[in-house]
Amino acid sequence: MSLPTLSLPDRLEAAVSSGHPWIYRDHLPRHELETGDWVRVEAGRAVAFGLYDASGAIGVRLFSQRGVPDDAWWSRAIRRAVKRRAPLVAAGHDAYRLLHGEGDGLPGLVADRYGRFAAIQPHTAALDAHLPRVARILAREVGLKGVVRRARDGVTPLVGEPPPPEETVRENGLRFLANLREGQKTALFLDHREHRAAVRDMSSELRVLNLFAYTGAFSVHALAGGAREAWSVDQAAPALRDAERNVALNGLPATAHHTLQGDVFALLPRLAREGRTFDLVILDPPSMARSKRQRGRALAAYRSLNEGAARLVAPNGWLASASCTAQVSPDAFEAALQDGLAAAGRTGEIHHRGGQPLDHPVRPAFPEGRYLKFVITRLDPT
Repeated sequence: MSLPTLSLPDRLEAAVSSGHPWIYRDHLPRHELETGDWVRVEAGRAVAFGLYDASGAIGVRLFSQRGVPDDAWWSRAIRRAVKRRAPLVAAGHDAYRLLHGEGDGLPGLVADRYGRFAAIQPHTAALDAHLPRVARILAREVGLKGVVRRARDGVTPLVGEPPPPEETVRENGLRFLANLREGQKTALFLDHREHRAAVRDMSSELRVLNLFAYTGAFSVHALAGGAREAWSVDQAAPALRDAERNVALNGLPATAHHTLQGDVFALLPRLAREGRTFDLVILDPPSMARSKRQRGRALAAYRSLNEGAARLVAPNGWLASASCTAQVSPDAFEAALQDGLAAAGRTGEIHHRGGQPLDHPVRPAFPEGRYLKFVITRLDPT
């Protein structure tokens, strides 16, 4: 197979040879490629093969250093990723990330399992022609009833049956409702599985405030761990209704779960003025930056949120703070957390640092893939 070859600057040789999966558009020479074309790239003595995308900052996603992937290559790569998730299946989880793009050597390709079904979400149109093959392999290797492609406007069946309006999934011995049909979210952020377990283990007899609660997964785990009460705070009323349904689904006391709808940034000072305090405050905001240019704004937001959250933590209480912003490093996030504590007049000690679980792997050649930070801090008495 004769492929077009793009000659890249020699300074990219180390990145290409190490297995970094991205070639940015501004590093590409002039060409006549179209989205979805396979291309050979060379930088110095390094050679790799990837898919071209005509849109976005990433011009080529690299898949192999040996040649264009064939059917056998795709089967091996997906089978390897599925096998890595075996410990999660053995532990009784049936909601987890099957394919984590660059972390699994499949750049731009994300697939999540929810019970009997899986949802694929490509991050590049260059993968469109390959999705039916990926879906067939996933269905075969995992034993799924159906695989769909997710997009903002809904889902498109690729293999097998379409999913029901809701699927009940299991995590840490608890049950949650998942919606594979609508929007991009499914009502469960899979990367916080271990962090939710940590919250359950520490919640006995605590009063818990769950900020940016979405459908209440942290609240459910806290109540399952014996929390006296859990407050779920989110701006979306449908998400809070689903939080209540998840509490009921697990047979937890509805009287111990409370919901509060509103913008967290505005609610934090209001709750402080009211003198409200909690033994554990969980802060899990959405991503605060889409590019490096927005990094400063993201850090300012983390400082502000952690200051407001710290003001609500009771003496000797806990603050569990998360960041899913890839542009903010773990050190920068912890610095923003510390700045927030200082602004609130609080001090404390870090008891736990968490990151991405085994189904969200990070490759050494791709540090950009490390996005998730989770820090539990015990705050000193005021």
